[in-house]
Amino acid sequence: MSAATTTAPVDPRIPLRGHLRHTGALIRRNLLWIKQDPESMMDAVLMPVIFTLLFVYVFGGSIGQALGGGQDGYVQYVIPGMIAMMSMTLSQGVGTGFSQDFNSGVMDRFRSLPIGRGSVLFAKITVELARMLFATAVLMAVAVLVGFHIANWPGLFATVGLSALFASSIMWVFLTLGVVLKNAQSVQAMGFLVLFPLQFGSSIFAPTRSMPGWLQRFTDYNPLSTLADAARGLMVGGPVAHDLWVTIAWSVAITAVMAPVAIHKFRTKS
Repeated sequence: MSAATTTAPVDPRIPLRGHLRHTGALIRRNLLWIKQDPESMMDAVLMPVIFTLLFVYVFGGSIGQALGGGQDGYVQYVIPGMIAMMSMTLSQGVGTGFSQDFNSGVMDRFRSLPIGRGSVLFAKITVELARMLFATAVLMAVAVLVGFHIANWPGLFATVGLSALFASSIMWVFLTLGVVLKNAQSVQAMGFLVLFPLQFGSSIFAPTRSMPGWLQRFTDYNPLSTLADAARGLMVGGPVAHDLWVTIAWSVAITAVMAPVAIHKFRTKS
């Protein structure tokens, strides 16, 4: 076995301060990589703009009429849902980036160092959450330009926090895929197969009451629906409690299941 692929034993006595120091250094490394490759931020910049303009001006008139408020009413409906969508769509980037690091040999180097294995994963999640927050800021800027009214600033911040919580849980899923699958293209393809039905089989872009009964049952259990509905309640008014707690429960459950799996797969990957 070559020196590059030899994994040094991790000292189980690494203190919390050591883990935090390792995580901070790795966050700085990931941010410097983004600085050197600004094109990696294109999805965080362009996706909110394209999706907002597309759904508001292509579908806003017809769906807005069904909602009884026209295009202006649809803007108030879809923007909170778009924040929910951003939380899941951009989470995919953590898996593709992780896979690229494995294929380039960077992860072999990290695993040969006496650092906490979880520090590598937590650093990745932290940087991706920062990208998600940046994309949300872009989304809200575009939303205001197309007519969205921010009437509840505390509700907006609560929505962003809830979306970040849910996004961090989904990132553990994509980190696992980034370790298990062979390349970034495979992670991206698998992510598309997961994200597409979850996003469009939800209440993000349109109310679910006009959907077939079997699809409505799917949306009832879809965490993106509860996240989108909770976001609407927080930002524009309406019921919040049920959707809020269900979204939090989904986030905690996904993290509790997938975080240990991702860390284990990372430690044992050959």
